[in-house]
Amino acid sequence: MTATDPAASARAGAAPALRAATSGSPLRGALWMLATGLCFVGVTAIVRYIGTDVPAPQAAFLRFAFGVLFLAPALAGIWRKGIAPKARALFGWRGAVHVAAVIFWFFAMARLPVAEVTAIGYLNPVIMTVGAVVIFGEAFTRRRMALVLVALVGAMIILRPGLRELSEGHAAQLVATVCFAGSYLLAKRLSQLAEATTVVAMLSITATVGLLPFALWTWVPISLAETGLLAVTAVLGTAAHYCMTRAFAEAPLTVTQPVTFLQLVWASLLGALVFGEAVDPYVLAGAALIIAAITLNTWIETRAVRGTAVPLQPEV
Repeated sequence: MTATDPAASARAGAAPALRAATSGSPLRGALWMLATGLCFVGVTAIVRYIGTDVPAPQAAFLRFAFGVLFLAPALAGIWRKGIAPKARALFGWRGAVHVAAVIFWFFAMARLPVAEVTAIGYLNPVIMTVGAVVIFGEAFTRRRMALVLVALVGAMIILRPGLRELSEGHAAQLVATVCFAGSYLLAKRLSQLAEATTVVAMLSITATVGLLPFALWTWVPISLAETGLLAVTAVLGTAAHYCMTRAFAEAPLTVTQPVTFLQLVWASLLGALVFGEAVDPYVLAGAALIIAAITLNTWIETRAVRGTAVPLQPEV
């Protein structure tokens, strides 16, 4: 729930960050990815704790503004190198899509159980699969079609439309997931035009600038403690993406990808033990179905073509 910082090259979507590692230690890779998930759960815990006290645009803006501060040492070098003209418009579009994604994510995180937000977020790579077909013309094979269908069944189990009332939080998280997928797809294109560090830095800058008017529009006075907590989300986001980058360097996606699903376990425990949220068996069952489909697809595609799979962590 989540997203920024110098170590966030994995988020840039660059092929080197997503490509299966050819050397390193699978155990270390799994441990780095385990740390990634714990850091991201820390972000969700803080956002859930703050709840609706701070408007979503304001909370998202402060999180990214602190991220820009962490990026400050790298910005001078990027400024000197300049940005390829072809990439400028794409950076702007990615920033706009990401602004929508984080606003909706922060909105949903303050209103839904932690595990439910996490489970819906697992649809991200499924939406990316469809987007890659539509935008990049990738083949929509029977296996990919089966992945989408199975994931949709899992989503229906989680949401259970018609059997319960769906809230604005559910709608917000679905929109956020679609927007995060769009951000990944744009990052994939940008990775061919700019260095990963530049892609990461430009996302943080454009997201901060894009969030500013929405934050000012909804701004409310907040305490020093809430400001400090939002700064901590930036620190945890930095740590999460650093750990993710190290995981990708140590082990192939077939090793690291399944570990990301432990985040649902941590999210469920967090919701139950800290926020008193009941563990919903339908959410776990639906997420398990999505997880199984994605894991199998990741395993097959990583064996067939290195680097085609994508990580599941949200960019918050």
